[in-house]
Order: sequence, then C-alpha cells, then structure tokens
Amino acid sequence: METVFHDLIEEYQTEDIMSVNHSRTIQRISSYLERYDDDYDIFPELEMKLDGKPVKPDISIYPNLPEDWDTDIIFITQPPITAIEVLSPKQAMSDITEKTNNVYFPAGVQSVWIVVPLLQTITIRTPDDERITFSGGIIKDPVTNLEIPYDHIFKKRRS
Repeated sequence: METVFHDLIEEYQTEDIMSVNHSRTIQRISSYLERYDDDYDIFPELEMKLDGKPVKPDISIYPNLPEDWDTDIIFITQPPITAIEVLSPKQAMSDITEKTNNVYFPAGVQSVWIVVPLLQTITIRTPDDERITFSGGIIKDPVTNLEIPYDHIFKKRRS
C-alpha cells in the first residue's frame, strides 16, 4: 500500500499563516500608531466586506468611529482610510497587489502599506499609482500624515 503524504500548509490560506516576524511587525506598527488615537482608530485583523468581498488587512486605519459597546460589527463595510498588509512568509506578493488593485482601491481605500519583513521594506501605494518605498528614516503616509520611525519597526535588540 502506498503512503500518502499530506502537506498541512495546503489546509490554510497562505495569508493566514503567521510567523514571529509577521506578528512582531504588526504589533510594533500598531503600538506605535496608538499615539494617533485622538484622530484615528487603529484596528489589527479587522474583518470587513468591501464591495461584497471579504478581506482582513493586518491593520486598518479609520477616522475615529463612534463607540457603541452595546452593538458590535462583525464585518464592517466602510473602507478604512489606510490598509496595512504585512507579507506572510508563504504569501506571494501578487496576493497583496491583487487585493490592493481589485478590492482596496475600488472600495475607496486611500493608501495601502505593503510591509515586507524579509526585505525590511515598506511601500506605500495610493490609488493614483503613487508608490513610496522606505528602507530607513521616517515612514510618512501621504494621505493620513501618520509617521513612524523605520527603526521602530525593524529594530534589532541586543542579545
């Protein structure tokens, strides 16, 4: 009898596979952006349906939304101002660019950050095809004016 091997990775969407660097990157960006809490809501892993398409950016940035602790929203349909996508270890770059071009921008998202931990780069894209790539300095979103030091995200602690 032949032994059949099954690769467990096939059971998951590649964007759902987390790693230490992926999680660390999301945490560092989210925690730094909390300083903008007076103007923006920073939501990690928020489920949404934009134009009927289900998506879940790693981080979504909205103008402050009304707080209603009695009624929760499972799938928000309002597009964020900014969607931040951190490339997962097994995810193709084309997954993010397709989502950006076919879901985010048509739904009204105004800027998308594409964060690549392996290369330690961040590219901010806008619907008018502006692309700004950072590999150091201060990352500044041209739409929201949010700023975050590159070294805060990709800092290296001493062992």
